[in-house]
Amino acid sequence: MSASTFCTEQASAHVKWFCAYNVAGQPRGLENVLCPDFEVLMLVAFTMLLFGYIVEWSAIGTALLAALNRVTSGLRADTEVIVRAACGFFFVACWANGGVILTPELKTASPLIPWIQLALAAGLIWRETLIFTALGIAGLFFYAVYEYGIFHLLDYPIFLGIAAYLGLTGLNRDFFGMRPLDLMRYSAAVTLMWASVEKWAYPQWTYPLFVTHPDMSFGFTPEFYLRAAGMVEFTLSFALILTPLVRRVAAIILCTMFVAAVPEFGKIDAIGHAPIIAVILGIIGDDAPSRRLVHLRLGIKENLARFKVAISGWDFLLIPAAYCAALACFLVAYYALHSVLYGTHIA
Repeated sequence: MSASTFCTEQASAHVKWFCAYNVAGQPRGLENVLCPDFEVLMLVAFTMLLFGYIVEWSAIGTALLAALNRVTSGLRADTEVIVRAACGFFFVACWANGGVILTPELKTASPLIPWIQLALAAGLIWRETLIFTALGIAGLFFYAVYEYGIFHLLDYPIFLGIAAYLGLTGLNRDFFGMRPLDLMRYSAAVTLMWASVEKWAYPQWTYPLFVTHPDMSFGFTPEFYLRAAGMVEFTLSFALILTPLVRRVAAIILCTMFVAAVPEFGKIDAIGHAPIIAVILGIIGDDAPSRRLVHLRLGIKENLARFKVAISGWDFLLIPAAYCAALACFLVAYYALHSVLYGTHIA
């Protein structure tokens, strides 16, 4: 069973859009999250990341990247159009439905917000007005922070990434050497990694979905399924900050997961995830090369020289270390911030 098949529905359906939740509630203690199953899943996850990284720097990886570059040339050429169109569709839908700030669960009684969102959609038509849409998205994000608190909005830093992309694209600038697409990619990675921690901290929020969608767990217990789905989502999201082949394959899997969930969860899922799907399509099409400072030739045998790979010897330590560090940082940040803001217990 593939990772994408295993957690398509859960990873793509934002639980707050479909089930009751309490952001201030006590999360599951870390001693219950960091169980033997969790550790095995983590070991499998960074092993697969390392394997993908090794393949990327082999002749096979070079061929795969070349093929991917050819297939995705259209995405690469039209990334800006795709992002602008998807965001335009999203903001028009928010205006038409009314009563929400950026996402379905952020309700508002303000009659002005829907019209602001329609104006943001209009600003996407011309490149010269992208900066105003960017400022408007950032403004709505911080208004939502004021209304719902910073912890809730940490689910959605991708909106700031999209705002940065649109603003810098409209101004035809980068950000201290970082491309607008890279900022958007990093924000997508952070958004999805944070969301994966929620699956471990509040599995009970999702339990009603197993009643209405009984096939979602594929025969696994809801407890194990959510633990594994969170690990798959965290790993694929972490991969978005890595090298081209690894991040683009991860983006393809994520895109498949998001799109495949739409028929199951309907138009709310389609509208809510339209911007992130556009971002992921941009990542799939991005052919920017990685900068490598050190290469170490590692051959299998002389008669299998064509399978030699060029990687840094440090990668065998750095990739697992970086993955574990990222996982630890997100877990600690989630629980520590929740404890500070809501007075909940960490252990």
